[in-house]
Amino acid sequence: MGNEASTSGDVYSYGILLLEMFTGKRPTDGMFTDSLTLHKFAKMAPPESMESIFDPTLIPKGQIGEASTSISGVGHQSSVNSHKILECLISLLQVGIACSEEQAKDRPDINEVVTNLHKIKNILLGSGAHGG
Repeated sequence: MGNEASTSGDVYSYGILLLEMFTGKRPTDGMFTDSLTLHKFAKMAPPESMESIFDPTLIPKGQIGEASTSISGVGHQSSVNSHKILECLISLLQVGIACSEEQAKDRPDINEVVTNLHKIKNILLGSGAHGG
């Protein structure tokens, strides 16, 4: 954004990279006109339907609904795994949104980002404080 290189700028770039990877869209995509940006596109997604902005190749269509409704206590192991994967993908998208905030003061520092990524990994693998 016209400032000299900094770790805050690196965090921003990392956030944009995450958003690109998980939405399948580039910041230069034709849909981003006027004031709409990749960051705003991801941030505007309602939390309860955030999976709708994922790159469709990440989660096969049948698994999105299955993952959203699987935790009823009677679900199959695969639907529990689908839910866990979806939860982690949403968390990764939220990290990307936080890292790509326009104002540097609103972005997390890299240590916080790494801590969040470890928490997400532990949830996915079922280990650590949130595992089990």
